[in-house]
Amino acid sequence: MRLKNGWALALLVCASSVCVAGNSIQPTTTLTALTRNNTSAANTFNSQTNGNAGAGNISKVDVHSLLYGGATTKVYAHLMVWFGGSNHMNVGYSSTSATQVHNQITDMISRGIDGVIIDWYGQGNAEDQATQLVMAEAEKHPGFTFAIMIDQGAIEWYSCSGCTAQQALISDLQYMEQTYFPSPAYMTLQGKPVVTNFNIDLSYSIDWNAVNAALSNKPVFLFQNNSGFTHVLSDGSYSWVMPTTTDYGMSYLTSFYDAGMPLAADETVGAAYKGFNDTLAGWGSNRIMGQQCGQTWMQTFSKINGLYNSANQLSAVQLVTWNDYEEGTEIESGINNCLTVSASVSANSLNWSIKGNESTVDHYVAYISTDGQNLMSLGESSVGTRSLNLCSYSLGNGNYTAYVQAVGKPSFTNQVSGPVKVALSCTNATPVSTATLSLGANPNAVALSTGGSGTVSVTVTPQSGSFNNAVKLTCAGLPSNLGCTFAPASVTPGASGATSVLTIASTAITADSGEKRNFLFASGLLSFGLVGMVGIGRIQRRRVMAVVGTCALALMIIVTSACGGKTTNAVSASSTAAKSYSVTVNGASGTVQLSTTLTVTVR
Repeated sequence: MRLKNGWALALLVCASSVCVAGNSIQPTTTLTALTRNNTSAANTFNSQTNGNAGAGNISKVDVHSLLYGGATTKVYAHLMVWFGGSNHMNVGYSSTSATQVHNQITDMISRGIDGVIIDWYGQGNAEDQATQLVMAEAEKHPGFTFAIMIDQGAIEWYSCSGCTAQQALISDLQYMEQTYFPSPAYMTLQGKPVVTNFNIDLSYSIDWNAVNAALSNKPVFLFQNNSGFTHVLSDGSYSWVMPTTTDYGMSYLTSFYDAGMPLAADETVGAAYKGFNDTLAGWGSNRIMGQQCGQTWMQTFSKINGLYNSANQLSAVQLVTWNDYEEGTEIESGINNCLTVSASVSANSLNWSIKGNESTVDHYVAYISTDGQNLMSLGESSVGTRSLNLCSYSLGNGNYTAYVQAVGKPSFTNQVSGPVKVALSCTNATPVSTATLSLGANPNAVALSTGGSGTVSVTVTPQSGSFNNAVKLTCAGLPSNLGCTFAPASVTPGASGATSVLTIASTAITADSGEKRNFLFASGLLSFGLVGMVGIGRIQRRRVMAVVGTCALALMIIVTSACGGKTTNAVSASSTAAKSYSVTVNGASGTVQLSTTLTVTVR
């Protein structure tokens, strides 16, 4: 279940009940919250000529929504951890800042990303320091994983003194074996740690069997491009962005997926990207793949959806990249969809129009305000809707200010209209319900075994009067290893209340499951198309961008004078035997918002 962005920014919560106040505005968010930077990009980061969007307010709609129905595909971000040094662009933050790493990981999680692949440059350097910070942060978020991609630069610039390339690779892997593999957050496949590399074979002659023999904890090795499937020791391969192609890499991706699809025992890791532009990179060679106002991003997912489905699953997809600002592939600051939204009022109707491609919009949210700053949501409107009858809401006649927000599809920039004045005069307004509702869960704690499920009765009860509108039920605060469904998804309380059965399911994680979806695909830069960066001095060119993400947590604002309450934050407790999570159950009906919490323990 995903929480739509309009409500994620700010929810109106009164503990486990919400009062319905007639003919009054109860703010749920602010104009500032709708427009400020909600990403892990630095507040000072401005848009660039290579297509990177300036830090702003972006959609936190789950990235999995771009995949085919029923997808179990894992989505990983590729993270660069080299910023803050003099040999890379200043993007306003340092990769060795624990605060920045926290922001990136939580931002990733807020977008539905399952894990991160780190572009690693060997032992004892700033990138290694940043990688250890990522490991520590990932361990704080159950279900979020990380893996390492060994960049060929680790051998070129940071190898042990006098070592051959093979000896340096063995030394690095033995270091990883001791430092990173034991982490509970390290990505595994069938119980083995996952390792990939960038362009090592392109630069050096390696006996991979000898490398593997030098390790006690044998990893799963993933290689790159079509040839990666047949590489010695290969357990699969990943694709990347091909900036020199003339069809935005679509033919290359088709060929890659065709090569991997018959290999049921191997991991096939797809690629999703917004474009490519290395004109600002110190090693750049003027390679440009246009973003097409977000259509390139959409096409990479469409390519997947045209070939895979719920009966033929893609193992994983890697986002290229989280934060390679220098090559213009970063999505950390968001993706510009070149769209604007304009609002107007006709009689008592709020109308809006857009300029741009509506295929990049997930939904619309209309807001109403008495002061132009503190806003109340009027709920979500689907794509294609362009008008709301304000007299269908219990607002009361008077003067208001309205806004319309176009909430983008995953990682697109959200767009907000300018203010529009409303002089509301309704003669047949919908009566205000006098009912006060409560939302309860019984039991309020449930224990699950890994791979099992449990049920909870969720009841919406009127405390007075009758409430004859449907209340939609959703979950929030779910870790990636839990899922929730309601039967039914909406209830109408009436005068006596209504109940839905909530099923909480835990994802099975077993070494012998034969399913390779628990693996974190750590990938490296494509040799094909990006080979131009090999051999350019000691500049650390684009190590296939490892991405770590952090999520700027959405504000939950409680502003109401009609009733008191409190907010609850998701808390996870862990022990050697079990992990517990606090899951929020939400109910929504127009401006009525309900919330209660339950504790889920997974053993």
